[in-house]
Amino acid sequence: MTTRSPENDAPSAASLSRMADNMKKVEKLTERLAQVMTHRQTHQPALDGPNHELFQKAAQSYWTEAMQNPAKLMEHQMGYWTKSVAHFVEAQQALAKGQFAAPEDRTPKDNRFANPLWDTHPYFNFIKQQYLINAEALKQAVEDVTDMDPREKKRLAYFSQQIIDMMSPTNFLATNPDVLERAVETEGESLIKGLENLIKDLEANNGELVVRLADESAFELGRNIATSPGKVVFRNRMLELIQYTPTTDKVHKTPLIVFPPWINKFYILDLKAQNSLVKWIVDQGYTLFMVSWANPDSGYRDVGLGDYVEEGYLAAIEEAKKITGEKQVNAVGYCIAGTTLSLTLSLLKQRGDTSVKSATFFTALTDFSDQGEFQPFLTDDFIDGIEAETKDKGILPSIVMTRTFSFLRSNDLVYGPAVKSYMMGETPPAFDLLYWNGDGANLPAKMAMEYLRGLCQQNKLADGGLDMLGHHLELGDIDVPLCAIACETDHIAPWKDSYRGIQQMGSKDKTFIMTQSGHIAGIVNPPSKKKYGHYVNDDLELAHEDWLQEAEFHEGSWWPRWGKWLKKRSGAQVDARFPGDDGQEILGDAPGDYVKRKAND
Repeated sequence: MTTRSPENDAPSAASLSRMADNMKKVEKLTERLAQVMTHRQTHQPALDGPNHELFQKAAQSYWTEAMQNPAKLMEHQMGYWTKSVAHFVEAQQALAKGQFAAPEDRTPKDNRFANPLWDTHPYFNFIKQQYLINAEALKQAVEDVTDMDPREKKRLAYFSQQIIDMMSPTNFLATNPDVLERAVETEGESLIKGLENLIKDLEANNGELVVRLADESAFELGRNIATSPGKVVFRNRMLELIQYTPTTDKVHKTPLIVFPPWINKFYILDLKAQNSLVKWIVDQGYTLFMVSWANPDSGYRDVGLGDYVEEGYLAAIEEAKKITGEKQVNAVGYCIAGTTLSLTLSLLKQRGDTSVKSATFFTALTDFSDQGEFQPFLTDDFIDGIEAETKDKGILPSIVMTRTFSFLRSNDLVYGPAVKSYMMGETPPAFDLLYWNGDGANLPAKMAMEYLRGLCQQNKLADGGLDMLGHHLELGDIDVPLCAIACETDHIAPWKDSYRGIQQMGSKDKTFIMTQSGHIAGIVNPPSKKKYGHYVNDDLELAHEDWLQEAEFHEGSWWPRWGKWLKKRSGAQVDARFPGDDGQEILGDAPGDYVKRKAND
């Protein structure tokens, strides 16, 4: 609290001194801000939002509708005006009663407005209610647009929602009671700390604003995150191969190799012992290999999906076979790594190579005919911007993907954390999952465009096949036993789309499991948590709606169910294999060196 001298109720000397110190901090921070913005790295403007044509088409459609059906427009506008005026009158009447109180609040609950002042204080309540009225009117205006391509209308709705979220009164100092209360309590110190947090985030990303979600100083790879013991047993320009130290005297004969997505780091599967899929697999008695992908720089400009298959998948499989002396491995692909595992399996089939005994797909898409929540970002204007960015930099910078994923949940992953960090001066939480979420990786230019154009936009793999490495790769070629795990609320790889791709694969031995929760929590779901259940149904001929309708629900994690499935395909028990047993040179301790390279190093 501010201290004042008793003589004249003026600020005390101590208070004035603190104020002077804060002003000096502001001056220094202003210099740092100017410095970072002066040297800010630029990016293609097309990556910041849709081109003007989208809104031009929307406006044209809206006014065409208004001319053809003016009653509908008038009804919409009169409804908006009526609600606004009625709200104003209610607020005036509440004040006229001589009580400093807000009118009755009938707006729906919203976590952004949790502070009681949003409901009780006339000023904040008026702002909140009017914001929600405006938001409803804008949503209705978009919904009323009829003469517009459904895909473009969906995109218009998405970016309109982004405008609504951005303009929330919680995002501005003068209209956020939490921020104002904190500023008063701390004599403005919270605003100074917030400015420091803002500048640190800008400096960490070369002038690009990416809100830091976790306290990075709280984690160190190999010390308190990604701690499962193992050794790096192979390395090339694409990957490091980690062999984990066994925890059982006996292991299954067939080794298991996991291919994680290279959009992020592999240690999402090894955050800590309590929820580590790596530890759980090793404890079940498997020789486990994990791929840790290189984080590309501009030197990887010409690396494509074919290079990931040959120098990534095939190289890792051969090393695992050589180290264990086995002729086959079981393989797991997560997200984009599952998509690419399907390419690899088709290629192996056409080459007559039986190195993969079974395949497991974690939240993997192979049929992109329904682009889901990513549809707003898969139109030509945005992809053209990405292509220009990759030609300029040689990579698709991690920051582009981080920002795209974040804005799919903007209130939770952008505006909420920004308010806490930049306006309230809070230190981000020491949360391992959020730390991993901010530790992204770049994509090589060629690979990024092959994936976005050939797979996401044109859906070549599911729609006729994809030409690669001298072969025409098709889903029907995949005939190994397979198990797919999809997640009920996954907004990155919707379960119904994953299911549709699995249906097209040629294997006669298919298992499909749908777990509760989303893209990460649904996969990282240890049995000990007893948190999310899962659905199973052996009939994969059904449409996805019917499959779910007839599926059996089981409490608890899907891990043990998959473990039983994998055990049947992993051979007899042999003596545990330790890294280095084959006499091959050990290149370092897990989690290796590649995982430690930051996207902007």
